[in-house]
Amino acid sequence: MVRKVYLAPSLLSADFGHLADAVRRVSQAGVRYVHLDVMDGRFVPQITFGPKMVADLRDAAEGLQMIAHLMVVHPEQHIKAFAAAGADVITVHAEATPHLHRALQYVKAEGIKAGVALNPGTPLAAAEEVLDVADFILIMSVNPGYGGQRFIDASLSKIERARRLADTVSDRDLLIEVDGGINKGNIQEVAAAGADVIVAGQAVFGESDAARAVAELTALI
Repeated sequence: MVRKVYLAPSLLSADFGHLADAVRRVSQAGVRYVHLDVMDGRFVPQITFGPKMVADLRDAAEGLQMIAHLMVVHPEQHIKAFAAAGADVITVHAEATPHLHRALQYVKAEGIKAGVALNPGTPLAAAEEVLDVADFILIMSVNPGYGGQRFIDASLSKIERARRLADTVSDRDLLIEVDGGINKGNIQEVAAAGADVIVAGQAVFGESDAARAVAELTALI
C-alpha cells in the first residue's frame, strides 16, 4: 500500500492580520490539515494565540483538520478550551507536563485525536510509553519557539525510528508528523523517512503565492 503524505501549513508564518484569508487560500489549494502553533511565552519564548483564535478560524477552516500544537506549560489545563474551540487534534509536549499519559487521556475524552510532541533532544522512548492513547507523534525538527529555523539533519533518523514504531500499532493509524525547517529542498527526504503529515510555515506563507507554494510542495511528496 502506498502511504499518503499530507502537507499541514503552519499559521505561525502567516500574516496574523489576515489569518482567515490564509486558511481559505490553503484550503482552496487542497490541503487536509492546518497547523496552529500555540505558544505561551513560558515553554517557548514567544506568545501567539489562544482558543478564541481557533474558534474564530473554524468557519474558514471548514473541511480541514485543525491541529492545535500546544507549546505551553501544563497543557492539561487548556485542553477543554481548545477542544470546545473546534480543534480536531490537540498535541501536547512530553516535556511540558509530568503527567503526559493523563494529558493525552484528557484529549481523547473530548472525542478528538491526541498527539505527543517531542523536542529534538527528547528521546523517542517518551512516545513509546503513550502509544495506547496517541494518534500522532510529532517530531520537532527544530527547537520550538520560532519560525524560519534550519532543519536539524539528525531528525531524519528519528523520523525513521518513529515510522517503525508507528507501524507496530495494529489497531489504528498512528501518524508521524514533522515540524520545523521544512522546505522544497528537504521535503522529499522527510516524506521518505516516514512522515505522514509535514508542517511547512515559511515554505508556504513566506512565498508570494501560498496556493502555488502548497501545490509545489505537495507535488514533491
